[in-house]
Amino acid sequence: MRLGFIGLGNMATAMISGIIQKGIASPWEIIGSAKTPETLERVSGKYGISVTLDNRETAGNADILFLAVKPQFFPEVIAQIRDCIPEETLVVSIAAGRNLAYLREAFQRPELKLIRCMPNTPALVLEGCTGVCAAENVAKEELQQVLKLLNAFGKASVLPERLMDVVVGISGSSPAYVFMFLEAMADAAVAEGMPRAQAYQFAAQAVLGSARLMLETGKHPGELKDMVCSPGGTTIQAVKVLEEMGFRGTVMDAVEACIAKSREMN
Repeated sequence: MRLGFIGLGNMATAMISGIIQKGIASPWEIIGSAKTPETLERVSGKYGISVTLDNRETAGNADILFLAVKPQFFPEVIAQIRDCIPEETLVVSIAAGRNLAYLREAFQRPELKLIRCMPNTPALVLEGCTGVCAAENVAKEELQQVLKLLNAFGKASVLPERLMDVVVGISGSSPAYVFMFLEAMADAAVAEGMPRAQAYQFAAQAVLGSARLMLETGKHPGELKDMVCSPGGTTIQAVKVLEEMGFRGTVMDAVEACIAKSREMN
């Protein structure tokens, strides 16, 4: 299986790192292209993959081709590679705001097998969350092949394309909300005298542990919250303030605004 990456930025290299670490593909089975020799040298030196400045070379030598460039560069890149992609190649887009209908129209190759996915930045530490949808001509076995690659750097889940904008709101963009929450908690600890580096560590570990607790126990988040809220204790006072300030409603509004913007981009 030959893998191709057009674009070798943070997300692409996170994917490459996970795929190699999990032994799903060897470096010699991966080819990538980018705009600058400096990027090619850095990625080749770190991961040992084949690299080229020619997007057409990458597209023509991949069984699974990942489009990992910014959405605004899609017209230019697709125009370059449209005619040199083998008919049996799976084309996987990781760009926000570029749906399957857009890809079909841009490629003007109805026989191409197109898959759209939305990963997030925790993929950089192999803890990504990726939403996936596929065109009707993609076989189940082919989709499973792509899911195996995407699961190399986190968790991937298939859903209808109509929910991909929701994925952007709850997963693709949400690390920014979490980082803001972490920063705010750490700021409060600093205000009470804790050194900033230590405050960040406490806040980050608390969020990491809480997420893992929910995932591994399968308990409802409300139940887990109640476990921390002792009668007359400290936690319930903090929860009371968050509720008075509209914490839940603000988060819901933020996610909905993100989803609305994603829909505008399609």
